[in-house]
Amino acid sequence: MAENENLDQVKATGSDTPASDKKEKTSAKKSKPGVFARIKQWCKETKAELKKVQWPTWKQTLNNTLIVLVFCVIVGICIFLFDKLADGLLGALINLFKG
Repeated sequence: MAENENLDQVKATGSDTPASDKKEKTSAKKSKPGVFARIKQWCKETKAELKKVQWPTWKQTLNNTLIVLVFCVIVGICIFLFDKLADGLLGALINLFKG
């Protein structure tokens, strides 16, 4: 029976939500904390989350950095070799058809 009353209210107001829900939403907006209070709360929560993080040791960080650098050099060499190979093949094809 209550659902029928809500549907009647929706039809009467011409919106998707009953009038009582609109009042609750506007009162919820008014009770919302201010911008600076929300920023302060966000900072507190962020600090609490960062305390939970398991930070790597200096040795792990150095090891991972060296691994990344080595792989960057390897990939760079592969790209260089592929570029030289492609340049040689295209040069040979151009000379073949120029001839």
